[in-house]
Amino acid sequence: MIHQYQNNGYNIVLDVNSGAVHVVDQEAYDVIEVLNRMNEDHTVETLKSSETAEALKKELGEKYSEKDLLDILEAVTELTEQGRLFTKDIYESFIDVVKQRKTVVKALCLHIAHDCNLACKYCFAEEGEYHGRRALMSYEVGKKALDFLIANSGTRRNLEVDFFGGEPLMNWQVVKDLVAYGREQEKLHDKHFRFTLTTNGVLLNDEVQEFVNKEMDNVVISLDGRKEVNDQMRPFRNGKGSYDLIVPKFQKLAESRNQEKYYIRGTFTRNNLDFSKDVEHFADLGFKQMSIEPVVGDDTEPYAIQKEDLPQIFEEYDKLAKFLIEREKSGRGFNFFHFMIDLEGGPCVSKRLSGCGSGTEYLAVTPWGDFYPCHQFVGQEEFLMGNVDEGITKPEIAEEFRGCSVYSKESCRTCFARFYCSGGCMANSYKFHNTIHDTYEVSCEMERKRVECAIMIKAALADEEQ
Repeated sequence: MIHQYQNNGYNIVLDVNSGAVHVVDQEAYDVIEVLNRMNEDHTVETLKSSETAEALKKELGEKYSEKDLLDILEAVTELTEQGRLFTKDIYESFIDVVKQRKTVVKALCLHIAHDCNLACKYCFAEEGEYHGRRALMSYEVGKKALDFLIANSGTRRNLEVDFFGGEPLMNWQVVKDLVAYGREQEKLHDKHFRFTLTTNGVLLNDEVQEFVNKEMDNVVISLDGRKEVNDQMRPFRNGKGSYDLIVPKFQKLAESRNQEKYYIRGTFTRNNLDFSKDVEHFADLGFKQMSIEPVVGDDTEPYAIQKEDLPQIFEEYDKLAKFLIEREKSGRGFNFFHFMIDLEGGPCVSKRLSGCGSGTEYLAVTPWGDFYPCHQFVGQEEFLMGNVDEGITKPEIAEEFRGCSVYSKESCRTCFARFYCSGGCMANSYKFHNTIHDTYEVSCEMERKRVECAIMIKAALADEEQ
């Protein structure tokens, strides 16, 4: 499968199955387009055939010389011989192996607090309640969760635990106690915990910052961008905005971590479709690691992104890509999560095919100790998998998630971005289609655009180095 597109003056050809990216001139771009239209599954033999050469001359002979067309065809044939163009899909044959592989639990999302001190209007957790009740996780429940993770992690040494909410700092003592317990268990079981904290920053102070910098491998801090944008969607329960309180704390935290091992994470809605300005605002505030995610909401919500918003969103991603390139060239670069793409190594085959590992390698734990496939399924009783006392009591749920892949979703089969997003979010699929084996098309459209921008950025920066 070949995907071709033009962005910011670059003609880009992506060979989907090999991952090879080619930046070409207009003539080569046109030749490959004609060849791809003729046959998506070219072999070296078909490319060398006289019929292919004649078809090229017929289509493009008035525009380009015969010699140039044949020279390009020869180059395309060489790339095909090298496995860098018109490659076959070898991954589908691995899918049964991936589905049957023995997985171990390697990560937990601990819902340390089903409570929050903000009232974000788009919150899928319903201000921390998750379709249920407000509650704080006890040390005993958290301890059992860590024991479960150790016991079910097999030979894997590095284990990941995210303190999540609601707002985890509302249960700060238990966070500290569980980190201490985890450090004790590391020595006993030859494991290493990578702890992460996701916070809105309201309760962030010097004591929290010192502890976080000592113990947390990563910190996710929530801010939606410009003051008016953030305060519209992320107010306190009394309606007052949170921006003025949290921004200085976040700036201090980011600097104290040497602008590494954190993400400032925003959400854009229909209220700020000009979200590239919010990312620019992050950069102007001094942040170097950032992300801004599209909101996922019911179509009835006024803030929900609609299909008709996509053209403007695409323009914003293009603006953002150009801004990132400019900042990088001027020595003031930053990382934008959705534009970070590995074109050389990338994730392993199982990750390319099956994604985040929710329900198999990754589980969410409620304050009372119930297991769900991930934080977005919490409170949906049909996805209750077990608990910290009994372990996994419904292994059939894990089996269902293990069978979810880019080949169990029809729309992924023809999508050029499938090996970058691995089929997208299963929770979004279930939300809009009542099955995890589908996709949320609005999200897919944005993912495809982000992949295109990310590859173009790589091309532009490589061009600058030459």
